[in-house]
Amino acid sequence: MTIAIETETEVPFPFDYRQVAQDVVHYTIAHENFPYEAEVNIILTDNAGIHAQNQAHRQIDAPTDVLSFPMCSYARAGDFSGLEEDPDNFNPDTGEAVLGDIMISVEKVSEQAENYGHSELREFAFLIVHSMLHLFGYDHIKEEDAAVMEPLQRRILEGMDIGR
Repeated sequence: MTIAIETETEVPFPFDYRQVAQDVVHYTIAHENFPYEAEVNIILTDNAGIHAQNQAHRQIDAPTDVLSFPMCSYARAGDFSGLEEDPDNFNPDTGEAVLGDIMISVEKVSEQAENYGHSELREFAFLIVHSMLHLFGYDHIKEEDAAVMEPLQRRILEGMDIGR
């Protein structure tokens, strides 16, 4: 499994963010029974960096906490059965499924942790779980989709013993 972590800004978290990111990605992949070795890229940026990407990709002129850039398509969220039908889903050099990119604003992690009254570790882990589920095809725009994705996020965090 390849988990690349790139930093575009200082990361002042009081925990080993690289280890936490790897642990959360591994746990989420195992929890969802993803049947392939995978490749995930995590970019840690600031509000200005994520603002620019939010504007470019979503036409939203504001910073956000996390952006997900899935590389695979699924017939249904969490259904990995058709992944092999498209060779573009896999890195030809490694054979790993290319799940996609996760971009997180380090500033938003700190802001939201304070606003929600929990640790930066919990907020950071939550944003990675949230984004990993997007990379697996889950969404939360429609109420019925949110009713699936939101409890799944909670179960994953609880399974890792990461609480509020």
